[in-house]
Amino acid sequence: MFQSITYNGTRQENYELLLKQLAALLEGEPDVIANLSNASSLLNQFLDDVNWVGFYLWKDGELVLGPFQGLPACVRIPSGKGVCGTAVAENKVQRIQDVHAFPGHIACDAASQSEIVVPIEKDGEIFGVLDIDSPSKDRFDEEDEKYLTSFVEIVQKHI
Repeated sequence: MFQSITYNGTRQENYELLLKQLAALLEGEPDVIANLSNASSLLNQFLDDVNWVGFYLWKDGELVLGPFQGLPACVRIPSGKGVCGTAVAENKVQRIQDVHAFPGHIACDAASQSEIVVPIEKDGEIFGVLDIDSPSKDRFDEEDEKYLTSFVEIVQKHI
């Protein structure tokens, strides 16, 4: 049984604990949707100052909404459109400090001010993205990017 815990360490220590929790949570479970659901839930309870945490999955040439925590979201995003589509098109992390300054931003939730999107690969091909939104500008920094990339690396082992 999983219980929510209070993260009392340094930011780095808390992220390291999160990664261990994720690995333990996904260990031995072969179902992708179950694993992505638990991963989004874990991240949502870990991160502060976020209003959406979830996954989009690459299907038939576009991103399709997957497991998430937050308000209802855009269902389909073409490659190259918005922050998520740009992450897929460029196959690189997008860390956007002000989404309203991002050309072509797709506003699924008007409250979102900043966003980070990490591409997910399977067998060398794009599988989808981890998408996290915040109601605050400048929410995500290099340390978030580093650890969220590590988070995705663990997820990739279980898809």
